[in-house]
Amino acid sequence: MPDPQALVAEAAAILDRAAAPFIAGHRAASAVQKKGNDFATDVDLALERQLVTQLESATGIAVHGEEFGGADLNSEWVWVVDPIDGTFNYAAGSPMASILVALLHDGEPVAGLTWLPFTGQRYTAVVGEPLMCDGVAAPELDAASLSDAIVGVGSFNVLGRGRYPGRWRLAVFSELSRVCSKIRMHGSIGIDMAYVGAGILGATIHFGGHAWDHAAGVALVRAAGGVVTDLAGGRWTPDTRGILAAAPGAHEQLLELLHRVGSPEEFR
Repeated sequence: MPDPQALVAEAAAILDRAAAPFIAGHRAASAVQKKGNDFATDVDLALERQLVTQLESATGIAVHGEEFGGADLNSEWVWVVDPIDGTFNYAAGSPMASILVALLHDGEPVAGLTWLPFTGQRYTAVVGEPLMCDGVAAPELDAASLSDAIVGVGSFNVLGRGRYPGRWRLAVFSELSRVCSKIRMHGSIGIDMAYVGAGILGATIHFGGHAWDHAAGVALVRAAGGVVTDLAGGRWTPDTRGILAAAPGAHEQLLELLHRVGSPEEFR
C-alpha cells in the first residue's frame, strides 16, 4: 500500500514547481469555452499537462484532471487535479485562485493539497493526521455557531435551473442572512474548503462542483476535525454535486437551515 505522507511530499514539490507558471499566467484569456459561461485558459491546459506528467512519473499513480479527464475516479488509487480553481477570478486578475490536488483510494479522499500561489498559502492533509498550514500543524476545529462564523457561499443565478434551482439557492441565501451577517463569496470552492479546515471560515456551502473541485478540500476539512457532506447530509462521493463543509456545530445548523428552506423540487 502506498505511503500517503510520502506521496504528499512528492506532490508538494510538484505544486511548488507549478506555482511560477501559475503566477506568470495571471489574467490569461479564455481558450476553451465549456458549458454555460465556464471556460478554461491556456494556463489551465498547460498546467494540467505538467501536473499529470510529473505526478505519474514521480508516483506511478494515474491522474484524473478537470480539463482532460483520465483515470476512473473510483480506481483503487488515483490523483485528482484542478490546475486552476477559480478560473474566472484568475482571468480577471483576482488572487482568489488555487491549485488543487487530491489522492483518492477507492473513491475516498485520503490526502489533499491546496496551493494559493498569489498569497503564498499552502495547505496539506493526510486523513488521520493534522491539517498542515504552511508546514505547521493546525489546531483541531472547535465547535462553531453560524451566528459567530464567516460563511463562504457559492455564486448563483436566480434564474438558473438544474438540480438546485436559482430560486432555491436564493431562499437558502436569504435564510442564512437571518442567522449570519458575515457571508462571503470568494469564487473558489477549493479556497473556501481550505479556509474551513484552517478555521478562517466556520462553514461553506456550494451548490455545484465536481470531484476535482471538492476532493482536496474534503481531505483538508476532515483532517482538521470538520464535517463534509452533500447538501442532504449524505456521504461525499466522487459523484457529489453540491457540498457542505463546516466546523462541528455549524454543520448541523446549516443542515437544519436547508431543511427549513425545503426541497429544491418545491422551487421549480
